[in-house]
Amino acid sequence: MGEEIKVIVFALAEEEYGVEVEQVRTIERMQPMTRVPKTPDFVKGVINLRGVVTPVIDLRGRFGFQESEYTDSTRIIIVSVKDIEVGLIVDSANDVIDVDTDNIDDPPEIVGGIKAKYLRGIAKVNDTRLLILLNLEEVLNKNEIIQLENLEE
Repeated sequence: MGEEIKVIVFALAEEEYGVEVEQVRTIERMQPMTRVPKTPDFVKGVINLRGVVTPVIDLRGRFGFQESEYTDSTRIIIVSVKDIEVGLIVDSANDVIDVDTDNIDDPPEIVGGIKAKYLRGIAKVNDTRLLILLNLEEVLNKNEIIQLENLEE
C-alpha cells in the first residue's frame, strides 16, 4: 500500500471529481457575487468570505461544459493554491474519502473533454468508483492566478 491522501469528492456534470483536503479551506453554500469586469466568462465574480475578498470560478465553465442553473446542492469549494484562495462552483460536494496513492493512475490525454494537464490522475476507489483528481495549479493556470491576485487588491 502506498500512502493515503484524503480527498473531497464533488460532482460536476454527472462525473465525480476530487481535490486533496489540504488544498480545501471550506465548503460554502451559493451566495451572491459581485461581477468583475474584463474577466473570463467562467470567473463569476468575487465574494466576501469572513472579510476576505475571494474570486469565484465556475468549474463547468472552466472545463467548457454547459453551465447549469445553481440548485440547493450547488456548493462553492474554497481552495488555496499558491497562497491564493479561490472559490470553485461545483454541482455538489458529497464526501471525504481516503485514496491510496498506489491506486492513482496517470490521466489519459482527455477525460470527458477535459485536457490531461488539468488532471492529477484517475483514482480507483473500492474497485467500483473512478474519481478524477484535479491538478488545481493547472485548473487555475498562472496567467489567471495573476489576474485573480489583482482582483484581491
